[in-house]
This record gives sequence, C-alpha cells and structure tokens, in this order.
Amino acid sequence: MDTTQLISIQQFCTHYNVPISFVNALQEYELVEITITDQDNYLKTNQLNDVEKMMRLHYDLDINLEGIDVIYNLLKQVESLQSELIVLRNKVNFYEKL
Repeated sequence: MDTTQLISIQQFCTHYNVPISFVNALQEYELVEITITDQDNYLKTNQLNDVEKMMRLHYDLDINLEGIDVIYNLLKQVESLQSELIVLRNKVNFYEKL
C-alpha cells in the first residue's frame, strides 16, 4: 500500500504527546478516517490540520468529544452555506450584468 499521503498514528501521537486512544475516539465519532494496514494504522495527511484543531479544543479548552463533534458538524454546515452563498452571488452578478 502507498503510504506517501499517510502518517502513522503512533508517530503522530508520539510527536504531539497525545494518547492513541484520543485519535481512536475521534474515529469513533467519525471525525477522522483511519486507514488500517497489516503493519500500522494511519491518518491521511490532509486530516492533520483538523486533528490538530481538535486536539487544541480538547486539551487546551477542555471541550469533550461530544462538543468537538458538534463544533465540527456546525463548521461543515457553515462552510457549505458559504460555498452556496458564493455560487448564488455569482449568479446574481451574472444576471445583473445582462
């Protein structure tokens, strides 16, 4: 398996000094996707920023996993609405120019 876009959970947790159980709990809440191979479990590198944010929410602000789940679902909704707003503004601008 090509692991160029993956980082070992063990390596990640060692680097950030967090327990592997934290990443596993994030996976249980479907906040991250873990790729499993025969040798190790991996996170996709494009998830690292989100996991770092979740770590800060949990460890620095003392927000529990349920709260992190709610926050990230709301953030996804906001991003979706912002994208929809951009599309609608572009349509309005197009029709105003006609």
